[in-house]
Amino acid sequence: MSKLSHVTEAGDVRMVDVGDKPESRRRAVARARLRMAPETATRLRDLPKGDAFATAQVAGIMAAKRTSELIPLCHPLALSWIDVSLSVQDAVVEIVATVETTAQTGVEMEALTAASVAALTVYDMAKAVDKGMSVTDVALVEKTKEPV
Repeated sequence: MSKLSHVTEAGDVRMVDVGDKPESRRRAVARARLRMAPETATRLRDLPKGDAFATAQVAGIMAAKRTSELIPLCHPLALSWIDVSLSVQDAVVEIVATVETTAQTGVEMEALTAASVAALTVYDMAKAVDKGMSVTDVALVEKTKEPV
């Protein structure tokens, strides 16, 4: 098993030194699901396009851009592209966030943060009608690194 990258041998936390790493084209895709009552999903699906989901998309994008302010040891990154998409199924809203950059470190934390905050935003907007919702299955789906 590898060592924890943000913890020294003595147990102190640290930011990882990426100064000697070459820049690479980095991409990460993360997913989150918001489980809810079927009636809640129907209400969300029937809203005019641009209401709840547009708000969640913007929240996810904003969160990706501010990840280093939320996660203490993340490097601040200049992100070149962010996409947050939401889809409603029977009793689930699925959020997929894709983040890209050219940098010395990856963007998986930015993608995970975007998906999580978008899910929490929908939760906030629907909590008045559904007290049993839960954010689940937050996961990194894919990450790639290509030389520039």
